[in-house]
Amino acid sequence: MSDTVSTLATPTQTPQLEAFTQVVEQRRSVRRFTETVIPDDVLDDCLRLAMLAPSSSNLQPWEFFVIESDDIRKKANKICMNQNAARTANKLIAIVAHTNNWQQSIKKVLADYPIKPVPKKVKEYYTKVVPLDLATGPMNVLSPAKWGATTAMRRFKGPTKSPYYSADAVKNWACINASLAAQNLMLALRAHGFDSCPMMGFDEPAMRELLGLDNGQSIVMMIGAGERADNGIYHAQFRFEPESMIQRV
Repeated sequence: MSDTVSTLATPTQTPQLEAFTQVVEQRRSVRRFTETVIPDDVLDDCLRLAMLAPSSSNLQPWEFFVIESDDIRKKANKICMNQNAARTANKLIAIVAHTNNWQQSIKKVLADYPIKPVPKKVKEYYTKVVPLDLATGPMNVLSPAKWGATTAMRRFKGPTKSPYYSADAVKNWACINASLAAQNLMLALRAHGFDSCPMMGFDEPAMRELLGLDNGQSIVMMIGAGERADNGIYHAQFRFEPESMIQRV
């Protein structure tokens, strides 16, 4: 039996549960970091694990900008309002969602698909279904047609997945996917003994300009990462009562 199979969690065998629980429970939004450097190999592994996050149709509409230039970092700190989580972090990372590269991603998926030749159903899904789902056309010109077709299918065939009718909907789709990867990144950092802080408090237009992003790239969040300082956590962790947050229907 291979190591992978022997350590695979099942309902009756959970070899990683304790370690995973510790990683999740110990992850905190750390606002102050020490001067300890995150080794390049550690950061590379964290980014690798981040990119193992699930994504819609495996299109992976994300990109990670690790700010290493001293000049860009100084400007980025200011754009992040000089908050401690950015200013003291060893690494500052922009989580970027892509809305304009799904066509290229389709080509990559089909080129890298692990089964050769690529099954006909897979080709049809990526060349017909996915473009129909994501394409909006100039000024959302395709939206009315997609709305009409979806409405008709619901009426005559029953429940049907809603396509993305607008550029804003596609942006939301990409941001959701990129957020999944960001969570993987933060958990990976904690597993390596480092910490992080996701930040929404920054001037996104200014950061987009600083990083040279185009209109099809949106910054989902900034993540400061490093070793937590003794005063890096501002208060004890608390959450709302589960009864108020979980609905069973």
